[in-house]
Amino acid sequence: MLFGNTVALGPIFPVDLERLFRWMDNADDARLNEPYRPLNWQHQEAFWLNADQDASRVFFAIRVQDAPHIVGFIQIHKIHAIHRSALIGIRIGEVEDRGKGLAADAMAIAIEYCWRDLNLSRLELTVFAHNEPARRLYHRLGFVEEGISRNALFMGGNWIDVVNMALMRPDRVAPEG
Repeated sequence: MLFGNTVALGPIFPVDLERLFRWMDNADDARLNEPYRPLNWQHQEAFWLNADQDASRVFFAIRVQDAPHIVGFIQIHKIHAIHRSALIGIRIGEVEDRGKGLAADAMAIAIEYCWRDLNLSRLELTVFAHNEPARRLYHRLGFVEEGISRNALFMGGNWIDVVNMALMRPDRVAPEG
């Protein structure tokens, strides 16, 4: 387990699957992540229970310290050993758990893990342009907007802009010029 101020990051257990499935199958939350599609329980179960078999990704369950159930998860994926880069994403599952600093604490732990344990130099993420709370969080963590993919997705009858952001490991940023 990796510990922050209020949360701990650790493995996803079979007992966590029901909550994960409920979050992933929530059409209301899809607008913050991706178009909604009904999910197949067996496929989801196999995906989560076998996620550690793929060396190009790491999943962490997010738990409030000393609480038994998960409140979200972090995915570090497309880990590229040569380029020392990866994509990172987070989901806090329940609306009532959002806005409490859990995501900031969890992301700070995950970023440090990426620098220290995975020896990465660059983290990237994408966020819907209309997801202002997430954009503010990523800016506070040091992510920089590198561009906007305009009309990148069509969801709910609307075109969605996607903001591309990145964070460079502070001790490995090449000088400009």
